[in-house]
Amino acid sequence: MTRHLPRLLALFLTSATALLASGAWAQEGPQTGLPRVEMTAGMHRIQAQVASTPQQRAIGLMHRREMPTNEGMLFVFEQPGTQCFWMKNTLLPLTAAFVADDGTVVNLADMKPQSLDSHCSAKPVRYVLEMHQGWFAKRGIQAGQRLRAPFFDGNR
Repeated sequence: MTRHLPRLLALFLTSATALLASGAWAQEGPQTGLPRVEMTAGMHRIQAQVASTPQQRAIGLMHRREMPTNEGMLFVFEQPGTQCFWMKNTLLPLTAAFVADDGTVVNLADMKPQSLDSHCSAKPVRYVLEMHQGWFAKRGIQAGQRLRAPFFDGNR
């Protein structure tokens, strides 16, 4: 049972997210009025919308038909956990960077539009940054590298 706990937890989180996204928080259009934060990945600047409430995280980048090249969405969770994402109602191909408290990229996952496939962090994280698919690869950013933002531990 213990060795199956991470899988069960991932399945639970995916199911909970599905319920939230399809329930009372279902939304027809994109959310574009979220707070923003500037981040950096090496010499590259990122303008990220910040999704920090359960409702904002459940909606994420759903229904977006376009997004500027250096813009993304940063999902902020209350505490580290295995974070799993899918692409229901998401029209843009995205790459998710699962990010540790100090800004280190733990792992990256390319995600297909409108897919229900689950993409999870390789270890517990509090942050997930979604960007256009290929954005990280084109800039040589990979697991083990650090992102910079005022709220990451050691970046203050």
